[in-house]
Order: sequence, then C-alpha cells, then structure tokens
Amino acid sequence: MSTTDQQVSEYVAFWNDTLAEKFDRYQEILMNGLSYHSRVPLERLEVAPGAKILDVGCGWGDTAIQLAYKTGPQGQVLGLDCVEQFLDDARYRAVQNGLGNVRFIAADVERYPFEPRYDLCFSRFGMMFFEHPVVAMRNIHKALKPGGELMFIVWRDIEDNPWLGLPKQVVLDFLPPPGEDARTCGPGPFSMANPDVVTQQLEIAGFTDIDFERNDGPVEVGDSVEDAMGFQLALGPAGEVFREAGDEAERQRPEIEAALRDVLAPYEQEGKIVMGSSSWTITARKPEG
Repeated sequence: MSTTDQQVSEYVAFWNDTLAEKFDRYQEILMNGLSYHSRVPLERLEVAPGAKILDVGCGWGDTAIQLAYKTGPQGQVLGLDCVEQFLDDARYRAVQNGLGNVRFIAADVERYPFEPRYDLCFSRFGMMFFEHPVVAMRNIHKALKPGGELMFIVWRDIEDNPWLGLPKQVVLDFLPPPGEDARTCGPGPFSMANPDVVTQQLEIAGFTDIDFERNDGPVEVGDSVEDAMGFQLALGPAGEVFREAGDEAERQRPEIEAALRDVLAPYEQEGKIVMGSSSWTITARKPEG
C-alpha cells in the first residue's frame, strides 16, 4: 500500500471510528441547523426533468432527497459518502419519502470509478475534507457529461464564521493548539475559503466558468446553551482542540464549559442558539468539447 493509500485510509477511518458517532449525536444541528447554506442555492437551482445528479459527501441524504424531487421520477441521484453509518439514515429517509430514484453508496470520491454520465454534481460541505482536492475534482470532472455543472458549498474564513471562531478562541484560552500529529478528517472546514486557491484547483482539474457567490446568514447551533456548548466540544475547531488535549482538557472541563456557556448565552433566540455564518456557493462547468 502506498503512503497516499495509507493517508486516505486514515482519514476515512477517522470519520468512521471517531467522528461518525459525534456527527450522529448532533445530526439535528448539522443537517437542519446549518441548512440555510444549501437551502438558498438549491431553491434557485434549475434542474432539467430526468437529469442525472451526483451528491458528494451526502451525509444523511437530505440534499440528495431534495435533488431527487427536483429531477423527478425519470431522473437519478447517486449520493456518495465515506461513512456507511450516515447512509443507513439516508436510505431510510428515501424510503420514507417514497423515492425510487435515489441510491446511496459508501465510497471514496477521490477513487470511485465514475463514468461520464452526470449532468450535475452537488456537494454541501463535503469538498473541504478531501486530502487531495485536485484529485477529487478531476474524478468529479470525469463523472460529468460534457457541459455538466459542479455546484458546491464551502465555509468562508473562520473570521466570517463566529459560530466556529468564538468557541475555538474560548477553548484556546485554556488549552494548547493541536500538534502537527493530530488525527484529522482532512484539510478542514476552511480549506476552500480562498477563491484564488480554489479557482486554480478547479482549473487544473479541467473546469471552466468558475464563479463564487457569498451567502451570509443565521445558523442554529443548539436548541439550548447546554446543547450548543456540547456540540462545540464534540466537533469543529473547538472540539479538535479539546479532543487533542486529552486528559488536560478533561481536567479543565468544568471551567471550559462555563466559559463557553458565557460566550454562547447572548446568542439565544427563542430558546435556540443562533449565530452568524458565511459560505461560498461555487459553480463550475466541464467544457463541452
């Protein structure tokens, strides 16, 4: 096995052995609380009836199901994710919605043997975690028909996302930043925040007509201060700092939790914690020729 193979396997293993349970625990926040960032572009997205659509990093299947409704019964949607545990929920949702035009496969998007059969590839917060973004983009390019479109949503800088930035600052007041040997799920949520870098990656992968649209809006990051605090210590930049600090984090847990509650409490609206967020909706096209 090559070094690259080992690294990819480690990322996929980390999703499955560490992150999947945490993501499932906070599914309501991750799927519905953050849905503003897919709802806005998907409402505007025009899909031809019968289109074949690929959903990359589809998670629990909510966007794949929306796309299945858009393309209609003559169309097809394939949802890919590296976590089979998420896809069990996705398949259940598809059955509950009576949809026969969507299926889900656990696979590594960087390596899946695509044929050029898709009119559209969509991804909500899945592209940022590829170890080799250009490799993944090239494979997605291979999956699209000539003239096919790629649309994906990624977070902008942490400074534009206080729902992640503020809790990280709080935890770093108590604990050291993660070391270079920290286990990780990939480059991370802000790895595609720079339009110049992402434009170059897409161009190298063969895409044209590249466009970035900023989308700012509220996200619900907990149905109480306690829920939001737990979420931050489980996932995201603050959660990574806490996890990697190990025993020291547990020793200081009461003080860290108290500090997080103080920071999050002012954002309570009708019982929920609502904070500011910012994403890019990026579109690109595979040339016709």
